[in-house]
Amino acid sequence: MSTANIPFLDLVTPHLELEAELTAVFQKALRTAGFIGGPMVEEFEKAFASFCEAQHAVGVGSGTDAVRFALMAAGVRPGDVVVTVPNTFIATTEGISQAGAVPEFVDVDEHTYNMDPEKLRQYLETQCSISADGKLVSKRSQKPITAIVPVHLYGQMVNMDPILEIAEQYGLVVIEDACQAHGTEYFSHRHNRWFKAGSMGRAGAFSFYPGKNLGACGEAGAVTTNDEAIASSIRTIRDHGQMKKYYHSMEGYNGRLDAIQAGLLRVKLNYLAQWNEQRRAHALSYKQRFEGAGSPALPPYEPDWSRAVYHLYVIRTDDREKLMAFLNQQGVGTGIHYPIPLHLQAAYKHLLYREGDFPVSEGLAREIVSLPMFPQLTAEQQKKVVDAVTQFIESKTPVLSR
Repeated sequence: MSTANIPFLDLVTPHLELEAELTAVFQKALRTAGFIGGPMVEEFEKAFASFCEAQHAVGVGSGTDAVRFALMAAGVRPGDVVVTVPNTFIATTEGISQAGAVPEFVDVDEHTYNMDPEKLRQYLETQCSISADGKLVSKRSQKPITAIVPVHLYGQMVNMDPILEIAEQYGLVVIEDACQAHGTEYFSHRHNRWFKAGSMGRAGAFSFYPGKNLGACGEAGAVTTNDEAIASSIRTIRDHGQMKKYYHSMEGYNGRLDAIQAGLLRVKLNYLAQWNEQRRAHALSYKQRFEGAGSPALPPYEPDWSRAVYHLYVIRTDDREKLMAFLNQQGVGTGIHYPIPLHLQAAYKHLLYREGDFPVSEGLAREIVSLPMFPQLTAEQQKKVVDAVTQFIESKTPVLSR
């Protein structure tokens, strides 16, 4: 067994490196009693909007709030259907259902692990109909379809051009789940330029859970948008339905971003581009090391239209549990994202999906393994990870497949 453990994620080192700057945020809050709203929240919102190349950013309490509030502000109503993927964390569908809508699924692409535009088109063409009043209706639920939530999973954007074209064709709202995609970029051939995650749909939802590329020291989230009406609506929703204290235009939520968390995020945002470049460099190093070792381990697929930020670094194996156990013995931390696709979760039993409905997502759920990935990962640590994976493959000869 290795004497030097390699963590799956290192949250201690970056906070120690920035300790003085982060502590100053807390001291400022203590000295001004600025705990809710105020300049620290506004400064972070402005800076994060600029980073995402969006006109507005609205801080909220979590990534789940961000998905829910974005859908509500975009006009999704109780009883509507929102289409997403089963290969994601449950917060995506919680945001949908807590907005009063019904999640329905399309499968993911075999290579990118993100929403497959052709499967989305097939779903709309074959599993939906047009009602007498011209609405697109799901044959499964007999409810109107109003929105699509593509998820930029593992730090790589969905192929957005065809998604947006399909949405325009059917009059659907697109809300990007960018909770794992802070700084990810996509080259749009429609517009002949690069776009940041969160700037292409009607709105983008971000999580700042501590383990994200940009993580708070607690719960936090934000919505980015180029639509002033969306931003204004979310500001109302997040604060008990009020734009002016005690004057409530609607029943809202307590979904505000704490000032201290906003201040901490503002400090970290200064380093995000650098951290993302380090992650990209680590991903390239992993790929080259696996290739150099002659390992059949499959690195993540990155299309030429993508600049991924590698929130996670995943490989696939038919012998996942044994691989993870072996790596643990070697002192290498790993993770699984995600072991049960959403359509098979007990929480969604009432949706009446069955095993076999989404074979790509189901295959991923059985085979995905996330390897250590964080900005401070060293070359020596990466070599140990690759050597351990390669040693297991050579001794156990599991079949790796894309």
